[in-house]
Amino acid sequence: MSATEKVPKQPLHPTIISRLDLEYVKFHEEVLQYITPPHTLSWDPALRNAPAVPGSTEPLEVHKTQDFNLTHTDMRAFTPEGEAPSAGWPVFIFFHGGGWTFGTIGSEATFATNMSVRAKCIVISVNYRLAPEHKYPIAVEDAVESLQWVLRNGKTELNIDTAKIAVGGSSSGGNLAAILALKAAEPSFTPPLPSPLVFQLLVVPVTDNTATDSPGGLWEENKHTPWLSPARMNWFKDNYLPNKEDWTKWTASPIFAPAELLAKTPNAWIGLGELDILKGEGVKYGEKLKEVGVKEVEIVIYKGGPHPIMAMDGAAVKLGAKLITDAATALNKAFNAA
Repeated sequence: MSATEKVPKQPLHPTIISRLDLEYVKFHEEVLQYITPPHTLSWDPALRNAPAVPGSTEPLEVHKTQDFNLTHTDMRAFTPEGEAPSAGWPVFIFFHGGGWTFGTIGSEATFATNMSVRAKCIVISVNYRLAPEHKYPIAVEDAVESLQWVLRNGKTELNIDTAKIAVGGSSSGGNLAAILALKAAEPSFTPPLPSPLVFQLLVVPVTDNTATDSPGGLWEENKHTPWLSPARMNWFKDNYLPNKEDWTKWTASPIFAPAELLAKTPNAWIGLGELDILKGEGVKYGEKLKEVGVKEVEIVIYKGGPHPIMAMDGAAVKLGAKLITDAATALNKAFNAA
């Protein structure tokens, strides 16, 4: 590539370099800064063809990968090697990140297969419909249907133990997972769950769509962070949640759910990047879960980590590998305790 072509499109802000993980800085300066941020381009669905975040390792080998149809989309099940427990496999319903705009059924297969192999469970990755073609609350509807499918078909199709269901996701997927945990806690949820969800695993989740980078705002501290800038996050939000009146609905921002409903959600593990703009709302959500009486809430902040560390678990950035290991350990512990 010629020098004229290699122009930084998202250089690191000088005020943040010394605070960032050193391996991330190197990878960003070698690779990420030359990628044009999608929010600066005219919208084209072809933008989805590029990897959401470079730097991931290959997915782990699993025993079986199967796709199943929902009404409007599909989902992929990863079954680990070995014999299922006598009651069937625990299941982890997972939602990928990408600002409700990017991502596919396979875009975070590395994380999904690591959870399957290391937490000894079936992982179902949901290919929820994306904005701007499918705006709020379409993704939530797909999330709800994925759990309904597991309750109705999981045992016969995949030998799932429907008493051991966990949910999780990254970024916008963490948003959907937290909302699904709330939905599942409602008495009106159909079909009824044989027992409550056992765990919610939220990686750099969006929990408050009213957040801003203005003085005193939840994003202000890290407004100069790389990759997920306030401008990019607002672009994602405009794609999915164009109507401001929706931002405070708990089916868009789970932090606004009533306390009595939050109290019925399962134990939680929340993994956050220290330098992510979403860190503040992630901490706030975890603290709120603790306040309302959720028994076990673990908030882990990865020092020097910006938003995309989960998807960057390759040799270049070891912080992402640590996050994946910690998440798998927490999920395995939750299933064993259930």
